[in-house]
Amino acid sequence: MCSEKINTLVIGLGNVLMQDEGVGVRAVEELESRYIIPPGVSVLDGGTTGMELFDPIRNCTQLIVADGVNTGDPFGTVVRIANEDIPVFFQTKISNHQLGLSELLALLQLKAEAPEHVAIIGMVPHSLENKLGLSVEAEAGLDTMVSGLVSELASLGIALQLRSEPLVGHWKKQSELEKFAACA
Repeated sequence: MCSEKINTLVIGLGNVLMQDEGVGVRAVEELESRYIIPPGVSVLDGGTTGMELFDPIRNCTQLIVADGVNTGDPFGTVVRIANEDIPVFFQTKISNHQLGLSELLALLQLKAEAPEHVAIIGMVPHSLENKLGLSVEAEAGLDTMVSGLVSELASLGIALQLRSEPLVGHWKKQSELEKFAACA
């Protein structure tokens, strides 16, 4: 995925089967649905993987991670944690995927293959029910999270172009089908 030292990788983490726990995956899906992703930028649904992300991340210059985070802020709050603040972030577990990501970043650091820039764009989840789709609160904050991803890319000199006609991502379709089935 990122075999050259010039690439930017955007990874969405989360379990889409547990409502707001999948907000990171849904955020990167929305990013790809709304914007044309330029060459040199890769977007990846990382799901609930951990160390499996070693190869996609190694040697990337810039890494942006979208995930649900438990910061104690109100539900739906979007936060940005970057670079030197990330080790402090990992001192207390505030993401269900944090252990894998923390270990992965530490291993990459030891191997001198860590990205030069790492940012986490996270949202505080409201509901972790066993169902597809986001809660009303998370759905309302999804635009802010996508805007945070777009802003992070822009801060790295990567401008995204809006699609003339937005796409509908797989997980969004599936959650809409689940809502429709519940009404029938």
